[in-house]
Amino acid sequence: MTERLSKEERRGRVIDVLNQARAMELFAITQYMNQHYGLDSMDYGELAAKMKLIAIDEMRHAEMFAERVKELGGEPATSYEGDLKKAQDVRSIYPYDATLEDDTIDIYSQFLLTCRDNGDAISAKLFETIIEEEQAHMNYFENVGTHIETLGDTYLSKIAGTSASTGPSTKGFLISGGN
Repeated sequence: MTERLSKEERRGRVIDVLNQARAMELFAITQYMNQHYGLDSMDYGELAAKMKLIAIDEMRHAEMFAERVKELGGEPATSYEGDLKKAQDVRSIYPYDATLEDDTIDIYSQFLLTCRDNGDAISAKLFETIIEEEQAHMNYFENVGTHIETLGDTYLSKIAGTSASTGPSTKGFLISGGN
């Protein structure tokens, strides 16, 4: 016989996974913005611009998790855990980020189940939505990584010297149709 948890205990479990997800998003924002600056410095403007848009998507995710935590009466997480990878070569960024997104999808799928198991369909739906967006990011990272791996300098030379501008109104990678 399983022990029945109180509504407050179930809500606490959901808040915990939402805050863990928020901390993961805060790490992704910092990592991707660091890569954005690095790609821009390497003069791969188009890649830098898309990295910035993906970071903005992650900012939106972090805010969505924070809003849900607040709706449930919790305090949103404000820090992240993880070691930033700095000064990455362009060839190492995309496989690293694809793995990061793949791991995020796996973890968020478990968090989604925690929400369902604790009777929170709204938070489960939030995870479903964000998982779809993380999948789009992973697909992009895998595609660029494959292009760099198979086409090498030919691919990179076509991107060198392109603009890193994201325009006057940055809406994010997915909202702007950048995938």
